[in-house]
Amino acid sequence: MKRALILLAEGMEEMEAVIAIDVLRRAGVEVVAASTGLTREVTASRGVRLIADVLLNEANPVECHALIIPGGAGGARRLAGDSRVLELVQYCVKTGKLVAAVCAGPTVLKTAGVLQGIRFTCHPGVRDQFPGMQVSTDRVVEDGNFITSQGPGTSMEFALAIAKRLAGEAICAKVADGLVLPEGCRV
Repeated sequence: MKRALILLAEGMEEMEAVIAIDVLRRAGVEVVAASTGLTREVTASRGVRLIADVLLNEANPVECHALIIPGGAGGARRLAGDSRVLELVQYCVKTGKLVAAVCAGPTVLKTAGVLQGIRFTCHPGVRDQFPGMQVSTDRVVEDGNFITSQGPGTSMEFALAIAKRLAGEAICAKVADGLVLPEGCRV
């Protein structure tokens, strides 16, 4: 069974986190939600409270096949300012794990120094933070072991792209069918 580690930080975009967790679990991926704060309870950008499975210090990245970074301006700022997160991103890239970031999440990848030569996308509101980099306006971009997406409205496509990589095309299609998604929201 494949395993994904998703980082939860105060101020993250709840839709991006919850949709990724839900879609991946439907695809049979074991998802471990890790709080980067002092408690497992995390308050997202719109006041929704989520309970993480573990604290970041309890997570074992060696056992994970993917790292997922939700956006939300406040959450991304907190993640980018956390040396543990930056080291985790660098470890995942170095060991060839899938690294996925949505919305403002790619700012964390930039801070970790792993976006050189990578084509990616992000929320239009943070595009100007990537001068001289290969920023796309596509809804979801896959480049090597990176998957990036633009925001809450692209979260289903983002999560399905991750599911396709971790669980395969057939399972991803079955999940998309069960979600009753229109063709334009599928990968």
